[in-house]
Amino acid sequence: MLRNERYFSKAKNRLQRILPVLLMILCITVSPYAASRASAASAAPSHIDAVLLIDVSNSMNKSDKNKIANEAMKMFIDMLSTQGDKVGIVAYTDKVQREKALLGIKSAGDKEDLKNFIDGLSRGPYTDLAVGMEEAVKVLENGSDPGHEPMIVMLADGNNDLNEASGRKQSDSDKELKAAVESAKQKGYPVYTIGLNADGKLNKNILAGLSSETGGKAFTTNSADDLPQILSEIFASHLKLKVVPVPSITANGDYQDVTVNVPNSSVLEANISIMSSKPVTAKLSDPSGKEVAIPSDKVLLSKSSTYTLIKLLAPEQGDWKLQVKGVPKDKIDINLVFNYDLELKLDALPAKSYGKGDKVEISSHLYSNGAEVTEGSLYQEMKAVLLATDADTGQVQEIPLDNSGAAFKGTFEIQDSHEYKLKVRAEESSFYRESDELTINAKTGTVATAPPSAGTPAGEEPAAEKTSNTLYYIIGGIVLLAAAAAFWLLRSKANRGFVGQMVVEVLDTNTGEKTYPQYKKLSDFRGKFTLHQLLQLAPELKESEKLVFTPGTNDRLLLRSGEGITVERSGRAADISRGLEMKSGDRVTVSLQTVDKTISLEYLI
Repeated sequence: MLRNERYFSKAKNRLQRILPVLLMILCITVSPYAASRASAASAAPSHIDAVLLIDVSNSMNKSDKNKIANEAMKMFIDMLSTQGDKVGIVAYTDKVQREKALLGIKSAGDKEDLKNFIDGLSRGPYTDLAVGMEEAVKVLENGSDPGHEPMIVMLADGNNDLNEASGRKQSDSDKELKAAVESAKQKGYPVYTIGLNADGKLNKNILAGLSSETGGKAFTTNSADDLPQILSEIFASHLKLKVVPVPSITANGDYQDVTVNVPNSSVLEANISIMSSKPVTAKLSDPSGKEVAIPSDKVLLSKSSTYTLIKLLAPEQGDWKLQVKGVPKDKIDINLVFNYDLELKLDALPAKSYGKGDKVEISSHLYSNGAEVTEGSLYQEMKAVLLATDADTGQVQEIPLDNSGAAFKGTFEIQDSHEYKLKVRAEESSFYRESDELTINAKTGTVATAPPSAGTPAGEEPAAEKTSNTLYYIIGGIVLLAAAAAFWLLRSKANRGFVGQMVVEVLDTNTGEKTYPQYKKLSDFRGKFTLHQLLQLAPELKESEKLVFTPGTNDRLLLRSGEGITVERSGRAADISRGLEMKSGDRVTVSLQTVDKTISLEYLI
């Protein structure tokens, strides 16, 4: 093993010397046009990375006596896509009580795991908003996917209740909260707050400030009846969707009809949330009038004590009939949110430079799953405008665009030798989209951040440029292969993945208090991870970063540790200086020296 490691170390050193040269050649030889095409490639449907942040202090026994927060979190999880989103949970008092790292949703079972975790939350004394916010930001920093839409959903009453015996002052908490909010703002983590006000003591201003500072929205409620509207608004706002209004009904004991109009074929999912204080049953018929089973392959059903959520997957365009039956005189609220796979792009401008008095021809297209939408009816159902901002004066022109064909088109006239920022916004009743921004500098005549040429079919470069770029592609391809081979050799060991999960329990040896088992999936790690990462980087457990896990053969783990950490297996201290192997079902305990904590770990596949 040592000989192999020495060999790898030498190979690594050689590759580190030549890799920068290969990459420099690659940067020189690959065509700028090729790079622009890569950057213009259509993005995948938006996915969410959400941290649900909940105050579980004893004060919530009054401000949230009916545990509305738990219902809100579970409903939010049910509204997320069936696959691709990530959810983490932070439950705090004046410390992090329980925590779940960002879990990638791959099945209905993953959602059930999250909801079971929520049901297991208990409450404790004291409250410190700063502790919760800091930890929520850390969870996103350490697990959010760069291609996803990060967000924090906070459920609290906005009040602090600090432990005087700890010596912590309100000014300390305020300072740390301000820093955490600033960090969330800088990293693009909007905070959506749901203020819980059953006892009328909500600190509305502090929660509204968190949302305002970070680009989120603030809501308040003292009733579970408001949850569908609030959660739908949060979900819609974050993904540039709109809540479709559906009239409430008063149950009469019979089935009552509600029309759900699926406006076009680009709808990925339709979320129908039904809120009622009494039991509700539902039937569903597709646009042809055929009854569809609830649940079935294309219709998912989620229920709790306060809500029912029906999710239609890739539903057929047209009018679906929902029939709802409830207890007579019970009010039933229904909300509808569609999720779309649509992106709006501004076409490249016809000219390369513009000056005062010039007219700029604007064209913009929708894209679905990477392909340009050519269905004219979708454009005609939408209203589109060009938003032209004069960067010198701050004035914004809103110019209506023509939508009669399979594009949004219009003309913008440059009035002065100023810099202008252009983007297109298109919307209809259930969603809106905005294009990336394009800048025209009429002082210098330059155009920046131009998309691919208008009129060029998606994925095809203009004919005049094909020949001139062929040589670049050939040379660039050769160098790319060489660089990729070198990079693969350098990184193959470092990028090996993990399987299974780790069950983690933390015992306070002073008080005897033990946390609930937390199930940490390992598939998000590559190459190696530390116990500190597994424990979500809790500051007081920083010592645990000395324990390092790397992948072994046959889906096993290897543990190594620095000085000061004791690892026991089967009640005996283990020698992990050369690596301790763990197979599925193995358990170890880790004793930390700087804090009186013992961590139990069980590896499962």
